[in-house]
Amino acid sequence: MEIYNALALLLVTAAAFAYVNHRFLRMPPAIGLMVLGLLASLLLVGFAALDVRPVLDLAQLVKRLDFSTIVMQVMLGFLLFAGAIHVDARRLGKLRWPVGMLALVGTPISTGLVAGAMYGLLPLLGLPTPFIHCLLFGALISPTDPVAVLSILTKANISKSLETKIVGESLFNDGVGVVLFVVTLEVALLGPEDVTLSHALSVFARETLGGLALGTALGLGTARLLRTIDNYQVEVLMTLAVVAGGTALATYLHTSGPLAMVMAGLLVGHFSRRGGAMSDKSQDYVDKFWELIDEVLNALLFVLMGLEVLVLHLPGRTVLAGLAAVVVVLAARLASVWVPLVFLRLIPSFRPSDHGVAVLTWGGLRGGLAVALALSLPPSLGRELLVGITYIVVVFSIIGQGLTIGPLVRWLGVVRAAEPAPGLPVPSTPAEK
Repeated sequence: MEIYNALALLLVTAAAFAYVNHRFLRMPPAIGLMVLGLLASLLLVGFAALDVRPVLDLAQLVKRLDFSTIVMQVMLGFLLFAGAIHVDARRLGKLRWPVGMLALVGTPISTGLVAGAMYGLLPLLGLPTPFIHCLLFGALISPTDPVAVLSILTKANISKSLETKIVGESLFNDGVGVVLFVVTLEVALLGPEDVTLSHALSVFARETLGGLALGTALGLGTARLLRTIDNYQVEVLMTLAVVAGGTALATYLHTSGPLAMVMAGLLVGHFSRRGGAMSDKSQDYVDKFWELIDEVLNALLFVLMGLEVLVLHLPGRTVLAGLAAVVVVLAARLASVWVPLVFLRLIPSFRPSDHGVAVLTWGGLRGGLAVALALSLPPSLGRELLVGITYIVVVFSIIGQGLTIGPLVRWLGVVRAAEPAPGLPVPSTPAEK
């Protein structure tokens, strides 16, 4: 009954906040829901300080919710599949080099830079922290969150080329980041002396390559089955089963579930639209179903993130460390974008986008994935401090960067070209050449 009560609380709260945001605030849904969740939580914290019994009971209910499990094992797979199934796989394939380099090279660069900077900064704030803890923070905060990116950035009217790069990178680098986090966590728990380089590389390869292989098999197999039927109820059910069963299978095989769901979503979306594999009616139902799943789960996730402040312990030093981390994470993001793009300039066919580094840096949003990874840490690895710092970085990312990415792309002149009238050629912008 407690699980039902918690779910009912989230749904009612999400619906109420969504109405208030749409009717009055007019913010992007993800930002509006999180802002309202934060304001409500701060108000409830004040009532809790006065020992108001219903508020104390509500705080206990939120505290008993396993945020990490809810996000990592329930929501993430569905959200990634919902995002990937709507991505233009052909356009993403043309941008495979920048997307691949940003995910595979940029994420480890950012992880190392964040870890080194925080290892030097935290003692200055009276919070000396072992380097392995800083490395865990670097691994969980470096990947851009696909949920935040898909829910905010795609509504910023950014040029299609840059949008595909950032969305494509976010879909893949969260898988890379999760794998880096898993490997680093294993080193932290077992001790560096008990983990060899070959063992760490084998774990990385199993998670990464295994996840990609599993997702490819699931995506191709499902797409082939969808071609043999024309019944939208069955087709929707099959895509739902791929995510639920695929996520469970990835956990059983100890491979990356996020990477598997990204690959499966991309392949199902691509092949279902190719050559009339699905009827228009079935395609419409599948698209709308996953769009609805995406919107509902996003609403629940961002409300839950806002309510988390009810149970977080944020002393003054942790807040200062979080504000310092905001600067560190942005600087590391800038370096992790700039370095891969410098190497890509050596490819004759690669043409960098105008202002690409600035938009990729500011558009690299962090979200629920980082908070979920931080909450999964055991207390012995500095969980309380890292959760507090992570939460502050995520709040700034979603509210600060999320609200300003639209004005930024308009100021830089990398907005999406207007839709041409029928029969006229499609105009191009310098950013998309």
